[in-house]
Amino acid sequence: MTYQLNEYYLKRRALMRMGLLSALALPARLSVAADSNAAARPEISPVTLALANYVAQVADRALPADALEATKHHLLDTLAAMISGTHLLAGEKAIAYIKAQGGTPQASIPGTNILTTVVNASLAGGMLAHADETDDSHPASLTHPGAGVVPAALAMAEFEQSSGTALLRAVALGYDICARLSFSVGAYAFSRRGHGTHSFGPMFGATVACASLAKLTPQQVRFALSYTTQQASGLSNYARDTEHVEKAFQFGGLPARNGAVSVTMVASGMSGIDDPFGGPSNFFVAFGGAEAKPEELTRDLGGRYEVINTAIKRWTVGSPIQAALDSVYDLILEHRFKASDVEHVSVRIFKTGAATVNNRSMPDINMQYMVAVMLLDGTASLEAAHDVKRMNHPDVLEIKKRVELIGDDELQKALPSRQAIVDIKLKDGRMLHSHTKNVRGTVANPMTRDEVGKKAYDLCSPVLGQDKARSLVAAIWDLEQVSNIQSLRAVLQT
Repeated sequence: MTYQLNEYYLKRRALMRMGLLSALALPARLSVAADSNAAARPEISPVTLALANYVAQVADRALPADALEATKHHLLDTLAAMISGTHLLAGEKAIAYIKAQGGTPQASIPGTNILTTVVNASLAGGMLAHADETDDSHPASLTHPGAGVVPAALAMAEFEQSSGTALLRAVALGYDICARLSFSVGAYAFSRRGHGTHSFGPMFGATVACASLAKLTPQQVRFALSYTTQQASGLSNYARDTEHVEKAFQFGGLPARNGAVSVTMVASGMSGIDDPFGGPSNFFVAFGGAEAKPEELTRDLGGRYEVINTAIKRWTVGSPIQAALDSVYDLILEHRFKASDVEHVSVRIFKTGAATVNNRSMPDINMQYMVAVMLLDGTASLEAAHDVKRMNHPDVLEIKKRVELIGDDELQKALPSRQAIVDIKLKDGRMLHSHTKNVRGTVANPMTRDEVGKKAYDLCSPVLGQDKARSLVAAIWDLEQVSNIQSLRAVLQT
């Protein structure tokens, strides 16, 4: 087998020197016998074998109807986050960085006119996707899958000229492995030890999504996963980022870029360690701890689709604020009161969440500010969620001082369900109460196709224009009809 590989790559490099093979052209599949021999090796762990074989076959596996629909929702939602992120600080920084890097025009950066390498597009796209608190989240695994998976998958799909169906299957796979990787290391304990679940899970999700689109063999998938284990990194100190720039890199840019790097390196002919999850000094030895459960990586693959269990944000604010805004919004609709009618607002959320969103300097993660905005506007727009000047407007300050945020021990116990209890005392003596147990957009209270489409249109139209925004929404709903993802550049770019 070693001889076969060496001979193959010597011939391949000769073709590249003559200009007859592109630098990232995928190797022809190695013989079935060679991969079968590798699969029979006892030193390769069952988890690694099962995962690599599944990833290599996903392109040929149809998604169940509910998983297909959910994948479209999350693909569109993440694209909208990327496009709207072009006008936010983290997005502007990412775009400026990539412009300075240049790169072979292999993939687009949505919301711009830039074409660059797969790796650069993945990095920028990931930072755009989490430039705001707009992107989706998977509470049980403590990850934001879309920000890492979708940009890398889109960039690879463009380079490979993949079909819409192939992209949808790859994205769903990315969500599956993103969540399962986090489960396998014990997400909450992993985070408490200082590791960044928001980078680790999505990094592996991006890797497998790209591997599927690149049509890697099982052995090449193992190599790509091994390169990702070498790059696995990230700390759970993101709350200390006061400008949301490094956080955007950690949640989106880092995992998307590293996943794309792993696959493009292997696709170019690089070999690697055959069993990243087994054997001496493997991934779980380094990162797993006492809570490690490697078997979670492949549990129910093909039967349980984690994209269905991923939440889409109704409001473009931090996750701990979502339930509280739902409660205030519902109370306004039911009782038709105004901000000037309010004497006092009590907001109870889980304790760690309260510490995260208590009077922060950034508006989209400031509970008191966002509740004041909801009371004043009757909604919480993207513009308001990023209006730093408005935080000090006299009308806002007057309402903010009436909002009390309480970290609740019982709601902490309800995690990963992020609930809120809101009590509003009106000046006429009425007491209003709302307990949001299931945030709008979560699996227990999902947003409809129309709601997701409207959110995407509202986020995209200021950047792309109304016509392109409508066309993009329509294109994602009918993505199976797209034969070459590159055709979406007409509606993705400015």
